[in-house]
Amino acid sequence: MASMIVISATAVPDHLRGALTRWLLEVTPELYTGTVSARVRDELWTAVAACTHDGLAVLAYPSDNEQGFELRTAGTRRRHTVDFDGLTLIAFQKNSKENANPL
Repeated sequence: MASMIVISATAVPDHLRGALTRWLLEVTPELYTGTVSARVRDELWTAVAACTHDGLAVLAYPSDNEQGFELRTAGTRRRHTVDFDGLTLIAFQKNSKENANPL
């Protein structure tokens, strides 16, 4: 069954952006949404994760859990998902400049 997905892809190659627009609408720069099957979603995410390198990407899609959605992330980022008793939370990682110059 098809479901709505949202992908945010920042600083990714142009060819990946083009591939995403074949299946999804780019509603604002670097934000894609559309209704696709689970198989297409997984194939798109495989392509995104393989090409992200120095950029970052987040996929949100419906799921049968307490929050009603799941998140996947790829690339370099300060935010990481953390499972807290079945809930997905976002943890921030301090960057190296903050570690070198504490207040």
